[in-house]
Amino acid sequence: MKFLGDVGVSTSTLKALREAGYDSVHLREQNLHRLPDNAILEKALNEGRIVITFDLDFGDLLATSGERLPSVIIFRLHN
Repeated sequence: MKFLGDVGVSTSTLKALREAGYDSVHLREQNLHRLPDNAILEKALNEGRIVITFDLDFGDLLATSGERLPSVIIFRLHN
């Protein structure tokens, strides 16, 4: 699996995924931390990556587009 970390996700999370053998990159590592959400989805689709995010907008964008890809994992955590 290949992952793309959104700006809200810690770079250490993507580093841990790399250490576990996954092809993982973070937008901040590629200096793309200001990329709009639709461009992030396009990048993930073009690279065959799964977006990891805390941003609920990605679910809305996918739902309204009717597309099945890219996959998105949205974390909702409570303190």
